[in-house]
Amino acid sequence: MKVANLMTRGVLSVAPKDPVRKAAELMLRYGVSGFPVLEQGKLVGMITQGDFLRRVETGTECHRTGFVEFFANPGRLAEEYVRCHARTVGEVMTRDVITVSPDASLSDAVDLMVRHHVKRLPVVANGGMIGIVSRVDLLHAFLVGAPKDAPTPLDDAAITSRLHAELERQPWAYGSSVKPTVENGVVVLHGSIKDDRERAALRVAAENVPGVKRVVDELRTIDLALCS
Repeated sequence: MKVANLMTRGVLSVAPKDPVRKAAELMLRYGVSGFPVLEQGKLVGMITQGDFLRRVETGTECHRTGFVEFFANPGRLAEEYVRCHARTVGEVMTRDVITVSPDASLSDAVDLMVRHHVKRLPVVANGGMIGIVSRVDLLHAFLVGAPKDAPTPLDDAAITSRLHAELERQPWAYGSSVKPTVENGVVVLHGSIKDDRERAALRVAAENVPGVKRVVDELRTIDLALCS
């Protein structure tokens, strides 16, 4: 799926000269956590709820002791002052905005969100913003992709084959000594693991095979410290 198939079009925006109060009011009114900032149709920044964490109006501005303040970088202090007291969107917005192309894959968009710790990505084409893709859009994609009807249950032999194939594809299961058995739809996980997180992954892998009724965990965790 491409970003263009999922993105929200006709996105509300604010301008750099708009008061920060207007941005806050719009966030509350429309239940969103951020807006792109446009100037003559060009994306110049983003303003989010995070920009209101440190504000003089709420008494949450940075308070430094005289000793710390004396040794602090003046430029950093000036920047903090602006963020706490700014009156316009342009003074508080983030200018280095991470964007994505409408032709990018949904996986690429998610990679950008995770890497840069952002919740939304403006979608830019031909120098202009044409939409935005956010975590809410990813929820829609999940609902579209998730099967609505239960798949046809497999018999024990097919369950075993499907589970073995899935584990062979997963790097975390490479070289695993786990030997699952299946009887009447009940998967029993035998063997040893080196990390308890593998236990949860093995259970999830089994639960996702159609026809599995229950998963029984008989795994042993190897203490690597004792083996060294």
